Amino acid sequence: MQASNVSVYSGSWRYPSSMPDFLDLRYYQRIARVLEEGTFDLMFFDDRLAMPSIYGSSPAEAVRHGARPIKLDLTAVLGAAAAATTHLGLGATYSTTYYPPFHVARTFATLDHLSGGRAAWNVVTSVNDAEARNFGVDQHLGHDERYDRAEEFIEVVTRLWDSWEDDWLVMNREAGIFADPEKVHELDHQGRYFSVQGPLTVPRPPQGRPPIIQAGQSGRGQRFAARWADLIFTADPSQAIAAEHYRGQKELITAEGRSADAVRLLPMAYVIVGETETIAREKEDIFLNQLVHPMASLTLLSELTNHDFSGYALDDEVTDELINSVSGIRGLVQGVKRHLGDGPMTLRTLASHRATLLQGPRFVGTGPQVADQMQEWFESRSCDGFVIAATHFPGAFEDFVRLVVPELRRRGLFRTHYTGSTLRENLGLDRPASSFTKPVSGANHG
Repeated sequence: MQASNVSVYSGSWRYPSSMPDFLDLRYYQRIARVLEEGTFDLMFFDDRLAMPSIYGSSPAEAVRHGARPIKLDLTAVLGAAAAATTHLGLGATYSTTYYPPFHVARTFATLDHLSGGRAAWNVVTSVNDAEARNFGVDQHLGHDERYDRAEEFIEVVTRLWDSWEDDWLVMNREAGIFADPEKVHELDHQGRYFSVQGPLTVPRPPQGRPPIIQAGQSGRGQRFAARWADLIFTADPSQAIAAEHYRGQKELITAEGRSADAVRLLPMAYVIVGETETIAREKEDIFLNQLVHPMASLTLLSELTNHDFSGYALDDEVTDELINSVSGIRGLVQGVKRHLGDGPMTLRTLASHRATLLQGPRFVGTGPQVADQMQEWFESRSCDGFVIAATHFPGAFEDFVRLVVPELRRRGLFRTHYTGSTLRENLGLDRPASSFTKPVSGANHG
């Protein structure tokens, strides 16, 4: 999701049935209700802390073409969604580079309590200099240093969530004892990046620790996800690539001493479904060829790579010289070539893979046809599930719930109702013990 005028697909605002009231909380509540009707695990929001303004050192093109210029604060958006639903998980992106750990820990602990255990945190290290300048920093941190900071950040956050043990409440009104101070712990953390006293001002979340979502694609990012993530968000363009990624990531998880089955790999997929295959293919053509302005694509490519492409033409070839001079573009080029082949590539082609429907798998057809494609990915161990990206709001999700979910349920591939009371329970994830709770020895256990 995006708390924005667009979905991840940057042309979504132009689709005729896209709702225009994205600045009204009822917009997000409508979408949340649709997802809960379809028994989705959660809705989670991507986010950035700046307009796309690397291209031409200006946000003008992003504003002109609606290329994600609006990004609402997610606390209010998820609060509204929580009030409109009872089971749907609620995930938000918060950066480890520009927010302090105490703020993030308190935000998600509060959301978890007020939603009855439905919060999830999408951990990002942020991507570009535009974000840095919005927070009084001249230049974005380097790739490895961002992950060094993120490692310490998440250690502090999880310890803050643990700083109240589960059995803290006494509530003895007669004696005037509210809580057991022996069950509430200071951290006294002194690290390379952070100094945090603690304890957190919010008791331990209902889930113990809200599930962690992570989408690192680099080698360092994949190792970070293997250590910390409960849900890993991927963007592999084909089933063969996804299956290879799946095997490699699961090996990294096992190497961290974790159970590979305790972490879910979820590729982002666009679903274009119609009452007939002809209808679905006509819609696909509209989304692929008619709604995304090329300048919107190039603006978003500049944001992603932290490089100003305003001095290039759309049909300029992506040369080895360009790849060597632009930090962060090599992996993107390699991914697109694995999808399209190893021939010459233009900036137009490269940029379109970030702004149109070409950056992940695309399932197109009737409900049964889409279910066939999803079932093949799932049963071949190419994924543990999917992140469904919308081509437009709320119609893409309405179509999916109306046409695809019943077919998945009929095949026994998807739930018919929620069985857990928390997001962790619905995901089949264990609730972690507090790191401050001392284990009870077997000899003394009553």
